[in-house]
Amino acid sequence: MVDLESEVPPLPPRYRFRDLLLGDQGWQNDDRVQVEFYMNENTFKERLKLFFIKNQRSSLRIRLFNFSLKLLSCLLYIIRVLLENPSQGNEWSHIFWVNRSLPLWGLQVSVALISLFETILLGYLSYKGNIWEQILRIPFILEIINAVPFIISIFWPSLRNLFVPVFLNCWLAKHALENMINDLHRAIQRTQSAMFNQVLILISTLLCLIFTCICGIQHLERIGKKLNLFDSLYFCIVTFSTVGFGDVTPETWSSKLFVVAMICVALVVLPIQFEQLAYLWMERQKSGGNYSRHRAQTEKHVVLCVSSLKIDLLMDFLNEFYAHPRLQDYYVVILCPTEMDVQVRRVLQIPMWSQRVIYLQGSALKDQDLLRAKMDDAEACFILSSRCEVDRTSSDHQTILRAWAVKDFAPNCPLYVQILKPENKFHIKFADHVVCEEEFKYAMLALNCICPATSTLITLLVHTSRGQEGQQSPEQWQKMYGRCSGNEVYHIVLEESTFFAEYEGKSFTYASFHAHKKFGVCLIGVRREDNKNILLNPGPRYIMNATDICFYINITKEENSAFKNQDQQRNSNVPRSFYHGPSRLPVHSIIASMGTVAIDLQDTSCRSASGPTLALPVEGSKELRRPSIAPVLEVADTSSIQTCDLLSDQSEDETAPDEEISSNLDYAKGYPPYSPYIGSSPTFCHLLQEKVPFCCLRLDKSCQHNYYEDAKAYGFKNKLIIVAAETAGNGLYNFIVPLRAYYRPKKELNPIVLLLDNPLDDLLRCGVTFAANMVVVDKESTMSAEEDYMADAKTIVNVQTLFRLFSSLSIITELTHPANMRFMQFRAKDCYSLALSKLEKKERERGSNLAFMFRLPFAAGRVFSISMLDTLLYQSFVKDYMISITRLLLGLDTIPGSGFLCSMKITEDDLWIRTYARLYQKLCSSTGDVPIGIYRTESQKLTTSESQISISVEDWEDTKDSKDQGHHRSNHRNSTSSDQSDHPLLRRKSMQWARRLSRKGPKHSGKTAEKITQQRLNLYRRSERQELAELVKNRMKHLGLSTVGYDEMNDHQSTLSYILINPSPDTRLELNDVVYLIRPDPLSYLPNSEPSRKNSICNATNQDSREETQL
Repeated sequence: MVDLESEVPPLPPRYRFRDLLLGDQGWQNDDRVQVEFYMNENTFKERLKLFFIKNQRSSLRIRLFNFSLKLLSCLLYIIRVLLENPSQGNEWSHIFWVNRSLPLWGLQVSVALISLFETILLGYLSYKGNIWEQILRIPFILEIINAVPFIISIFWPSLRNLFVPVFLNCWLAKHALENMINDLHRAIQRTQSAMFNQVLILISTLLCLIFTCICGIQHLERIGKKLNLFDSLYFCIVTFSTVGFGDVTPETWSSKLFVVAMICVALVVLPIQFEQLAYLWMERQKSGGNYSRHRAQTEKHVVLCVSSLKIDLLMDFLNEFYAHPRLQDYYVVILCPTEMDVQVRRVLQIPMWSQRVIYLQGSALKDQDLLRAKMDDAEACFILSSRCEVDRTSSDHQTILRAWAVKDFAPNCPLYVQILKPENKFHIKFADHVVCEEEFKYAMLALNCICPATSTLITLLVHTSRGQEGQQSPEQWQKMYGRCSGNEVYHIVLEESTFFAEYEGKSFTYASFHAHKKFGVCLIGVRREDNKNILLNPGPRYIMNATDICFYINITKEENSAFKNQDQQRNSNVPRSFYHGPSRLPVHSIIASMGTVAIDLQDTSCRSASGPTLALPVEGSKELRRPSIAPVLEVADTSSIQTCDLLSDQSEDETAPDEEISSNLDYAKGYPPYSPYIGSSPTFCHLLQEKVPFCCLRLDKSCQHNYYEDAKAYGFKNKLIIVAAETAGNGLYNFIVPLRAYYRPKKELNPIVLLLDNPLDDLLRCGVTFAANMVVVDKESTMSAEEDYMADAKTIVNVQTLFRLFSSLSIITELTHPANMRFMQFRAKDCYSLALSKLEKKERERGSNLAFMFRLPFAAGRVFSISMLDTLLYQSFVKDYMISITRLLLGLDTIPGSGFLCSMKITEDDLWIRTYARLYQKLCSSTGDVPIGIYRTESQKLTTSESQISISVEDWEDTKDSKDQGHHRSNHRNSTSSDQSDHPLLRRKSMQWARRLSRKGPKHSGKTAEKITQQRLNLYRRSERQELAELVKNRMKHLGLSTVGYDEMNDHQSTLSYILINPSPDTRLELNDVVYLIRPDPLSYLPNSEPSRKNSICNATNQDSREETQL
């Protein structure tokens, strides 16, 4: 085999430029030819052009040299004027001839030769076929005027003292300065502001005008007053400033003519310059200018990238971002491709925001605009999607490109990205924090069906509030609800905490209960130091370590709290107790910087003090002593924890009747075999053992497998959950999974009906008359309305129609704008709603970020806006764990050992617990659950407040008497009057109309007149409702549907519901309270190798299993 390496000759030892010129003897016999490639033509002219024009750095040096020559020539002219002695006489020869010394003449000739040579060379290099274009240029003409006379004087010495207007070189210096700035920008690869260039040109123009006028006046007055340069400067300044003192004036007609000419030139040139400057100033105001590098390196700033900036989005971001004390010194740079809106401009002119917010018009896809925003020095970049577009996928595509561009330009800048569609989430998995709108939206809508008002609970937790909302209201529920809304999630290391340091080595439930009992804080989760996963309520088996990070709910964080012992509290001027009631707990008070953590509930009382007890021993139920609750153990005995009924349905299947077990659907627990999009978290849930054919999924059409055409024919045991959406997107996966979670018993699983259109016939066929909940998802096609707030118009009117037709239906609605929540279940003459509207305006004037929280539909969890969750992304900049905790609460992520959110309802059997602290202890000692709040429902009481009274006292008495008389009528009449008694808020005009009718009729006896008046009142008030009921029933009969399930009289308009997050320990429990719980993961208690033990435990606790939460 031939050695190929031996055939290749080695390279010469010095193969450099010298070798290419001189050659090498060893290469003489080589046949290879050295070929050189040139980017340009290898001619003398092209080489000169490359050096003088094309090359950026060499061209910059040439421009700088030329600029220096022009300034030198002007300086030589000034020296010549200062050295010259003014000659006597008024001869015109003094205008054409001057006294010039020989050295000065030599310098001026040298400068003229160099300048002329450079001008001719540059003209030759830039020649493009038209010589007159080069000759007639103003710079070339000025150069000829200033240089040629000096060159001619070399050959004719008599012309050495000829006057040459060398001061005109200032205009050539101005031209060279402009070219030099352009070359400077090209050389450093940086685009300077056009505003700076225009200001520089304006200043140079003014200086050239003044200098030309000074030199011209001084020279022409050589035959007049013999002015010096200073007097000429004084005259020019006074003249151009339009002051005109008149102490220095030109005498000769030539100087006067020159002044007139200069004023005309100034009147033409300067306005043009000022107009361009004003135009650039206005354009800069629109584009926002630049964020300087010096500020970026000395100050902290974040960048907000949006496709279109609306005033609501801006104010939500600014209010939430600057709500944190440590962010007060940050600057916000907004990068938006559109022009600044008028409302946004008005807001940014407020001093509070003008000093901290910088608006830049530009695109995140351009490196120049990212450089203007100093993205590489930013602390974070928030990229928000435009949810007001019809094509939400296209909006996501734009967001993805922005995220890629920012990551490419500034790889180390943390990214906080908002995405709309879950299927697009995997494109931006590199981002530090991602919030997918449809994931959170559908998960909250699903949990609202099983845990009421979950959307309101999450919204209040992710908003920054001081807990001062509603404290000026006369109503107690608004004070309690407003103060509890100030609770947020905070974190602290266990060993550094006063709240939790003493619980090192104790169980999680022990630490959670005692921290709440002692300090009023709710410990909800932990995270190991060596693990990035957060565990919500890991259960009593979890032992707290000193390095654990504790996550807790409180009014304020521990670092902003001051602690006061009970002895100090008694001796201070503070009232003796913050709580009043039959039983007070020894709860230490936390006097925080924003108020007390514990809530003053002195007016709350238990509605019912009697009733059956919960899990109370039989022998103790007959005694008068208070029932005892087992203490929470430091290290829990897991054998007593009742969790097997949540994992397996064996116990409930064995005790259930045969007719309940027999069902068309057979469920099995497992993971979904298919994922609708990349990035969805696998969830253990109930699955059908056999896949249902696609034809059977159509509820209103029969197929070969079944002949049902409406929901009633299916015979569902549980009530339906109807989802009214425009399209069946991948986000529906996150709606179905929480409703089919493994910890929900089979007998509590609700059928889910997807309604893609909602005319009345389809609503009736899908079983709206016996549905448990109806979820109305905002229509995407209406989000691009011409008026932003009209995007919810179609949804609001459709929901209002459903509310009027099916008053007993629980409707959960999603809106685009939170401000439109006031139109949900709208009643034009409801005085209580008007009072809440006034309260909302007052809270907004006080600077509250949650002014809409007192609207009854939002407080009850019947409506929410996904835009309210934008604050979740903003809070993640300070609390990087908030997205993870919210996903765990909503069930979007499942981590082994982490608990889940559920709820239990307080019944009469549970009222023996009495207080929230005793409930906390009972839950922690029995099931290991951690309560985090209460959902309370109350009846609207008629108060004496002027803003809430809808009828007079006399009308109220008449209504009450008629109600009592109607109580002794027939069953039908009794049902009518009972409905009337449930609604004491009558309309004033209705009463007046009924009385007017009673006056026109014949006079009867007192009792007869009252009966007729009551009948007419009931007829008027129920006529519209009966008409709607008849419409629905007739339509159901026409469709062949049974009207048995339609109850047109069941109405819940007289109740209000609200949430108490982490209430005080001695808050009284009331009947029908729904308690939010974080329940430990049942799978974490299962032994790995003893499957039979699970069955034995389940059988042992079978006798105590109930459908609701068993304590």
